[in-house]
Amino acid sequence: MADHQRIHPVQDVDAVLPHAPEAPLVPRGASKSDKGDPTVREMEAGQYYSPFQGRRIGVMHSTPPKKRSCFRKCLCWTICLLLLQVIVVAITGGIIYLVFRPKLPKYTVSKLQITQFTLNDDQSLNATFDVSITARNPNKKIGIYYEGGSRINVWYTNTKLCEGGLPKFYQGHRNTTELVVPLSGQTQDASGLLTTLQQQQQQTGNVPITLRVRQPVRIKLGSFKLPKFKFVVRCRLLVDSLSENNDISIQSSSCKFRLRL
Repeated sequence: MADHQRIHPVQDVDAVLPHAPEAPLVPRGASKSDKGDPTVREMEAGQYYSPFQGRRIGVMHSTPPKKRSCFRKCLCWTICLLLLQVIVVAITGGIIYLVFRPKLPKYTVSKLQITQFTLNDDQSLNATFDVSITARNPNKKIGIYYEGGSRINVWYTNTKLCEGGLPKFYQGHRNTTELVVPLSGQTQDASGLLTTLQQQQQQTGNVPITLRVRQPVRIKLGSFKLPKFKFVVRCRLLVDSLSENNDISIQSSSCKFRLRL
C-alpha cells in the first residue's frame, strides 16, 4: 500500500502577525555605534576628560564670629547688671520711703539786718548783713547733720554783696532751729551799682535780692548715716531798702530747695 502523505498547509507567520513598528535602540538625535557608548568606554579606559578637570573650585569655610559673639555677651551682661542695680535701688528706695516717710526740710528768711552798707572813697562798697534763717525738719525718724564748708551769698542782680556760712550742728526729729548768720563782703567799683539800687528803690519801693545757700549735710536714718551730699537753697526776697542801721522789712520771701550729690 502506498502511504499517502498528508500535506497540511502552513500559514505564513509574517502574513498572520502584523508588522510592529521597530523602536529605535538609541534616543533620537544620537548616533548609533556598534562599539557602544564612547563615554563609558573612555571612563573604563581611564581616558575620560571631565570639563571641571584642572579647575580650582573655591571652598567657603564658615568660621564662627568670635569677636562679635564676645561683644554681644559683654553687652548683654552689662545691660543685665545695670537693670539689676536699678531694681535694687528702686526696692531700697521703696523700703526707705515706707519705713521713714521722708519729707523735705523747709527754710525761711525771717529777718534781715544791715549793720554796714557804705561806699568808700575808692568806690568800693562794704556790706555787712545779719540774716536770720529758720530751718525746720518735719521728719519723725530722720535727723540732719549740718557739716562744715557751707556757703551763703547775698546777690543784687548779678553782683555778690556779701557771704558767710552756717555753723556745724545736728538737727533732730521734728525740730525747728533759728540761726543768725553774719555775712560780709566788699564790692569794687560799686558807684554805678549803688546809683542803680537807689533809683530802683525810688521807682518801685522795694529792692530784690537773692540768698543762695550751699550746705553739706549727712542724713541719719535711725542709727545709720548716709554719705555726705549738699542742700541747695535759693531764696528770692523783696525788701523795702538796703540801708545800714535800719530795720529792713521783708515784703515777700520764697525759697526753693533741692539736693545735689
